[in-house]
Amino acid sequence: MARFFIDRPVFAWVIAILVMGVGILAVLTLPIAQYPQIAPPSVNVTATYPGASAETVENTVTQVIEQQMTGLDGLRYIKSSSSSAGRAEIALTFTTGTDPDIAQVQVQNRLAQATPLLPETVQRQGIEVRKSSAGFLMVIGLIAEDGSLEQVDLSDYLSSNVVDEISRVPGVGAVQVFGAPYAMRIWLDPAKLAAYELAPGDVVAAVSRENAQISAGALGELPTVEGQQLNATVTAQSLLQTPGDFEQIVLRAETDGGLVLLKDVARVEIGAQSYSTIGRYNGQPASGMAIQLASGANALETADRVRARMDELAAFFPEGVVYNVPYDTTPFISISIEEVVITLFEAIVLVFLVMFLFLQNWRATLIPTLAVPVVILGTFGVLAAFGFSINTLTMLAMVLAIGLLVDDAIVVVENVERIMEEEGLDPRAATRKSMGQITGALIGIAVVLSAVFVPMAFFGGSTGVIYKQFSITIVSAMFLSVVVALVLTPALCATILESRTSHRKQRGPIGWFNRFFDGTQRGYASSVGWIVRRPVQVGLVYLLLVAGMIGLFARTPTGFLPDEDQGIMFTFVQGPAGATATRTLDVLDQVESHFLENEAENVDSMFTVVGFSFAGSGQNVGLGFVRLKDWDERPRADQDVHAIAGRAFGAMMAIQDAMVFPIVPPAVIELGNVSGFDFYVQARAGQSHQQLLEARNQLIGMASKSPLIGSIRPNGLEDAPQYGLDIDWRKAGAMGVTANDVSDLLTVAWAGRYVNDFLDRGRIKRVYVQGEADARSTPEDIERWRVRNASGGLVPF
Repeated sequence: MARFFIDRPVFAWVIAILVMGVGILAVLTLPIAQYPQIAPPSVNVTATYPGASAETVENTVTQVIEQQMTGLDGLRYIKSSSSSAGRAEIALTFTTGTDPDIAQVQVQNRLAQATPLLPETVQRQGIEVRKSSAGFLMVIGLIAEDGSLEQVDLSDYLSSNVVDEISRVPGVGAVQVFGAPYAMRIWLDPAKLAAYELAPGDVVAAVSRENAQISAGALGELPTVEGQQLNATVTAQSLLQTPGDFEQIVLRAETDGGLVLLKDVARVEIGAQSYSTIGRYNGQPASGMAIQLASGANALETADRVRARMDELAAFFPEGVVYNVPYDTTPFISISIEEVVITLFEAIVLVFLVMFLFLQNWRATLIPTLAVPVVILGTFGVLAAFGFSINTLTMLAMVLAIGLLVDDAIVVVENVERIMEEEGLDPRAATRKSMGQITGALIGIAVVLSAVFVPMAFFGGSTGVIYKQFSITIVSAMFLSVVVALVLTPALCATILESRTSHRKQRGPIGWFNRFFDGTQRGYASSVGWIVRRPVQVGLVYLLLVAGMIGLFARTPTGFLPDEDQGIMFTFVQGPAGATATRTLDVLDQVESHFLENEAENVDSMFTVVGFSFAGSGQNVGLGFVRLKDWDERPRADQDVHAIAGRAFGAMMAIQDAMVFPIVPPAVIELGNVSGFDFYVQARAGQSHQQLLEARNQLIGMASKSPLIGSIRPNGLEDAPQYGLDIDWRKAGAMGVTANDVSDLLTVAWAGRYVNDFLDRGRIKRVYVQGEADARSTPEDIERWRVRNASGGLVPF
């Protein structure tokens, strides 16, 4: 094969250029990430049951959905949680290699079978199914610098005008909004309802009746009477739009002509659809959204597209409203890739200098150097063919391959020069003879080197995902280097090299190096002779070295991937079970004060959320996204993220009203938000929830005594306090009150009932009926409500 290309050097160049062209196209299209897609694909199902306890959600929602999901293709395990906030979250994890799109379709098909079995309230709220990376790509905050807008206003603007636009950006998998859009809130006063002899159900029925879109048809629709001259659509009623419209809803008409209106028994306002989260940016009211990357998307390009789209949308923001990015994973990814690319070019330069130093001929040095871009770009083409990404590990493999891939070309050049010098042949003839001698050796070198790295491609688990890309990248480079050595290098040797009598200079810096190297070579030969004469002693030294290596290997700490300063960190706040959002907000005030004042030298910004955390949702939890200043502004060791987190941990120990955990993000956020591992205890013998908690606490106590574990804490939230409502069903039945009557009353008065929709500036938004805050604050408030019985009378609860 080599002789064919020696006689046709142009054809060899065409092949090389074609390989480089494919590689350039691959570089332009390959996704860029810090690491390969390590986490197995997962699909998340989220359902909401307003006002329901965690146990009720578990029994009526979570288990119903879980039972329908068994038997899915490639399903590894199901993890679910049911919270006292009425939220069911089910994560279905599939085996590595499963197509996430197919997995999502399968889940949606099974969910369609489960939906009719769910409570009507859950169905009306809607069930969300999404696939995306587990970690957040970035967090965007919206604030009013002049303080003209409250959080509810910012949240509505974000939900109505920004979220949909960002969701359509290529590469965006999901958007988690820290806030809610506007909703028409109807706050019921139980005393006024009782005065007018009305029940909450009467209000719901009236709103459903009068806030309706009626399709009235048209005049003159075919078939019509002969001579019809008019055709027009008839509009009878549309959805209500303002609080004033709702206040005029008639609840009852009196016999004397008087009317009982909604405003007589309730307060109507445009509020928030949900008050479960409170957002702040550097202490100011804010709303925000967390963006998750779509599976296989380019993180850097997606973040750039999101920023560009936000810049376009910012031109239409209300006056005084700006956006900030308090959390962004892409700067570290970008810098990591840039550093590896710089290292790659440094390696190429060093290899060139070393080759020139030893070959001492710029023509001979140029030939292996030309092989480098062909092999590197060709390897990018292989990455594209395998569906890999440009990441730290694939680039590291290329850096390591630089020194190996030029070996084949150097072997060819050295042998051609030797034949030219010893036998006086011209470059073409010398190349022909050289390739006849070393072709088998070149192939053997490639096979031996590949045998070292190929087994890594068959590792299992997350480790296998990492090293598979590393292994295939470096083996591909080795294979391509042999191809180049058999195709391009002989053609270059035959056309570029020149005949010469000697290539060793004895003057100048090169001459000094040659003399130094000759001396080193003589010393090495002498030492080898000394070693050969003492095999027993050398064998003992070898055994000691092996034993020392084994000892050091056993004592060296092991880990998955090292945690690095990514320029970001989290702060997780968990208050006592049952703590209110006000108490959690007070704790976050102290956390913000520490980072924004005590760490002002290192912290750029902080975005905090009450009601949301990675452990679950509730009023007693909060999460802070801390963005640190650029690495150039934090050169000292005490400005590293681990040092900052250590100081924060010490400062947070003084906070008495909650547990606060400063968290340094792990190397791979998609595998979890903290370093370490999760451990689950299962009740396989039908143990009660309380027994399961006791077993968990016992396990935590045992694990905390182990010197191998640095810290351990329960995963998730502690059980929220619950009040039991015992109903005397005999009395209820005697008074004509059914279980459905009781359920409807409690749902409306305490949980809030989604009734229908209203029009807000051309957008459809929800209408909720719920009791006033002071009518659902204590257990005694239940006595203020009345339920309508079968005969139409009102029965005090």
